[in-house]
Amino acid sequence: MILDRTIAPPSQTIEQVSIPKAEKTLLDNQIPVYMIKAGEQPVMRLELIFDAGSRFENKTGESFFAAKMLSEGTSKHTATGISEHFDSFGAFLEISQAVERLTITVHGLTRHLPELLPLLLEMITDSVIPESELQVQKNITSQNLKINLEKSSYVAGQVFREQIYGVNHPYGKSLTLALIDDITRNDVTDFYEKHIKGKGFKIFISGKFGNEEVQALNRYLGKTPVEFQQHQHLIDTSANITHPESILVERSENLQSSIRLGKKLFGRTHPNYFKFMVTNTVFGGYFGSRLMKNIREEKGFTYGISSGLVPQKEGGYLVMGTDVKKEFTQQTLDEILKEINLLQTVPVEEEELETAKNYMIGSFVGSLNTPFEIADRQKIIILDDLPADFYDNYIQKVRAVTPMDVLEMANTYFKPENLFEVVVGGK
Repeated sequence: MILDRTIAPPSQTIEQVSIPKAEKTLLDNQIPVYMIKAGEQPVMRLELIFDAGSRFENKTGESFFAAKMLSEGTSKHTATGISEHFDSFGAFLEISQAVERLTITVHGLTRHLPELLPLLLEMITDSVIPESELQVQKNITSQNLKINLEKSSYVAGQVFREQIYGVNHPYGKSLTLALIDDITRNDVTDFYEKHIKGKGFKIFISGKFGNEEVQALNRYLGKTPVEFQQHQHLIDTSANITHPESILVERSENLQSSIRLGKKLFGRTHPNYFKFMVTNTVFGGYFGSRLMKNIREEKGFTYGISSGLVPQKEGGYLVMGTDVKKEFTQQTLDEILKEINLLQTVPVEEEELETAKNYMIGSFVGSLNTPFEIADRQKIIILDDLPADFYDNYIQKVRAVTPMDVLEMANTYFKPENLFEVVVGGK
């Protein structure tokens, strides 16, 4: 039988998805372990998550370089020795940090976990932060930053966050060349000792594993006494920023302009989160959105334009962004405002709304294919203190959004007079 490619395959409406819940246990020292047992392959992902993000720094850059230095040497192992140890077991080590947290991640074969844990324990209890390795990391970071500062899109994102939060707010501050140069070994060591060494953390383990692996976690990570710290809410200094500004960073050498429009908003805990997400998807959240159809498909001003909500533990922000030729900058801004006006005044057609909803639901279901992706969803629930059924109700909450809801969200959160505008390049 020859397949007739002119006929679309039958579609099926997805009504509900059940996401495996994380099982929780405590190690002997009360460190919580969240377990997502799924998958057929004998592989696992282990994550140690510390409250050691950049919001807890005394000097900007301490958390960033602490993350860089954790694998650069202990009293028993050099940086090369650490790297070779993980390589010898076919494991991949990654250490990252953001505003809230510092995360140590290990991917590998489940059976090798007991051989990897002793070195992980060394890294979080006996890191020596060698001066020579710190200088190497500072040089690499400076060179990468110099390259990024040549990119108008990077600068636009940096300036935009500074505008909506303020340069001293944890969500608004950025590393600069001067700040990198100013970081010392004492700064990084002090941060390590205050926020990592001997401090409580959360463990997430996902994949195919059993009681033997959990017992290994307790044997190596559950015996050291740890202190669990209480953290205050962020002081919102950005509340002093009352009037959105239009910022133009002139760059005569650039052929393109990078545009950012947006405002401070909210995170996943807000009651309007799902209504807003559907509204934003219609507006600029996927390839078939209004911004893409207008500014990319019809006008040809750009290869891509998007609008999105960046949720954070204490808040979040809306950002619309694109790169265009300089001569199209003002026209692009005008078209964005035109699309906002349409969203605020003309109810969205049911077919357009349904297409956006189906995209959101399809993307959501498609993001649950592996144990690690499932763990990522559960991690969001646990770390951001969301209701346990947050994702169980995802599809129903998306489906429930009406054209009137979209109109209400557009008029509440997309008011042009409340949007910050940043252009890097020229108009």
